[in-house]
Amino acid sequence: MSSNYSYRHLYYFWVVAKEGGLTRGAERLGMAVQTVSTQVRELERALGFALLKPAGRGVVLTEAGQAALRQADQIFQLGEQLPALVRDAASTPSVRLAVGISNGLPKLAVRRLLLPVMDDPGLRLLCHEDQFEGLLSDLALHRLDVVLADRAAPANPNLKVYSHSLGASAMAWYAPPDLVEAARANFPHSLAEVPVLLPTTHAAVRAGIDQWFERVGVKPRIVGEFEDSALLATFGGGGMGVFPATELVEDKLLSRYDLIRIGDCEGVQENFFAIGADKKVAHPLIRRLLLAWH
Repeated sequence: MSSNYSYRHLYYFWVVAKEGGLTRGAERLGMAVQTVSTQVRELERALGFALLKPAGRGVVLTEAGQAALRQADQIFQLGEQLPALVRDAASTPSVRLAVGISNGLPKLAVRRLLLPVMDDPGLRLLCHEDQFEGLLSDLALHRLDVVLADRAAPANPNLKVYSHSLGASAMAWYAPPDLVEAARANFPHSLAEVPVLLPTTHAAVRAGIDQWFERVGVKPRIVGEFEDSALLATFGGGGMGVFPATELVEDKLLSRYDLIRIGDCEGVQENFFAIGADKKVAHPLIRRLLLAWH
């Protein structure tokens, strides 16, 4: 069997199958019946199977023909959409923004950070989440336009990337309703008694939280650690424990997860950075983002 079949032959077969016969298919194509029949036989030879078989004065699909028709339906239905897609793309120019999101960055904060560019009518936003180091490599190879992270890029002569601060947000402690009373009583020492949830050490802010516990003299009762901040908030909102989070997303924590703020994590803050591959920031949306946060 040859794999070098012609899509033109496949199209002739598709029209014949949709029209229910060679004669009607040829009429739709504006071609002679013999010509269309020859083209379909060429496709059959290339595939190695008969697609049509005689039935009375006409033809019907074989089982192989039915399988070929199903695939051809998908191919040519997509093809029929092509003119409209091209027309829409040409009439509605888009601005592509490929954003890498470090998995240490609070997910609830990502949309807040991107708000200054979200109203662009031509925005086509592509978000990729990964480990910090992998995102920096993709950025250096220009697979991404910007990386949002909770830390600046480390000095590395092999990676020409540039960090731009988007500011910082203080941290606070939040609790589900069932734990509020116990957590507020003698806070922050209550954190040695109530269940506590924390981000894992992959998050830059974790070091600051651990140092805060040392300063206030509390050994927390840790019952869970999470790499994903949205997952941490979900388990916290579900009643598993008290946890720290950036004040930047407090409104979402209170409304979406029914959480209650119980106290400050004094001296600890979450930092936000936009990391680009170009020192002068050529991408217009990234320039707007940086201006909005300065």
